[in-house]
Amino acid sequence: MNRSEGMNYAPKGKPAPVVGPGEFVIAAVALDHGHIYGMCNGLVEAGSTLKWVYDPDPAKVNAFCHAFPQVRAASSEAVILSDPEVQLVASAAVTNLHCALGLRVLASDKDYFTDKAPLTTLTQLAQARNAVRQSGRKYMVYYAERLHQEAAVFAGQLVEQGAIGRVIQVLGLGPHRLNAASRPDWFFKKSQYGGILCDIGSHQIEQFLYYTGATDATVVRSQVANYNHPDYPELEDFGDAMLVGDNGATQYFRVDWFTPDGLSTWGDGRTFLLGTEGFIEIRKYVNLGTHNGSSDHVFLANQSGEFHYEVAGKVGYPFFGQLIKDCLHRTETAMTQAQAFKAAELCVKAEMQAARIGMDS
Repeated sequence: MNRSEGMNYAPKGKPAPVVGPGEFVIAAVALDHGHIYGMCNGLVEAGSTLKWVYDPDPAKVNAFCHAFPQVRAASSEAVILSDPEVQLVASAAVTNLHCALGLRVLASDKDYFTDKAPLTTLTQLAQARNAVRQSGRKYMVYYAERLHQEAAVFAGQLVEQGAIGRVIQVLGLGPHRLNAASRPDWFFKKSQYGGILCDIGSHQIEQFLYYTGATDATVVRSQVANYNHPDYPELEDFGDAMLVGDNGATQYFRVDWFTPDGLSTWGDGRTFLLGTEGFIEIRKYVNLGTHNGSSDHVFLANQSGEFHYEVAGKVGYPFFGQLIKDCLHRTETAMTQAQAFKAAELCVKAEMQAARIGMDS
């Protein structure tokens, strides 16, 4: 797993299959973002059979086949969409192309699992919602900063157990390392990546909905900037936003591309949960300045005392097994479709109404 660059961050956990070989067949289409490796790792560890991969770039396909030797290279997307054995298609396409691919997948009577952000416009959102209604299929999203992160999973378990009472505020910090030279051209074109609040901000908004139980929210204020990358004029290297949920809970989050080279990981991602009976801090990827800098730390203070949990390798990633079961049984255990789409809606709205600061426009 590459800890230095978020684009190729692909966690591996312990196999925890919920189905036997051949019971849940998946395929990968569009390998534009390295998150496809984490998505497929999680599904395979949960028992999925990875049958096909397709991308027009042979180099991407060869690398994927090296990582997953069991997979077969398809000659076209149509081969996969027409295969009746394939039950779910996973994709990490260019962000503004996620929706169009999803519509084709749902039209082929398969479930869809896309990298974040799942779409970049409200028009695409309306199309995706309509396709889900018509097909009865799932349009699920890889919000990895919660779903594929053990400290975030464990914090959710603590919240569910009532460890801090009702969550009334979420503070999210989502810094990332840019590594501009390694990024594809589309990464710097706003019409393609969607803007920083739509892109990495989607993680933050999904976590807000999840931890607080809000089903809707209002974007009170949002802003973006290009503070330090004049060579990439369409890049937003900073963004932040304030939201208020329909249950009164609030959020502030900040996302940026300013992780320094000296940090041992691609970003010191943290989430702070304030509850009526205590608070939690989630240190996701590094415990800054400690002897081993290990990941997956959860700090809790409540009416019973102070607690520090080191959970790396101890919690696992239940989302993937739950998603497989949801696809097989048409349930909504892993994540509701409403939540997946609401996070997408709010990140698009946050981007649309963002004030431009620290730059000319």
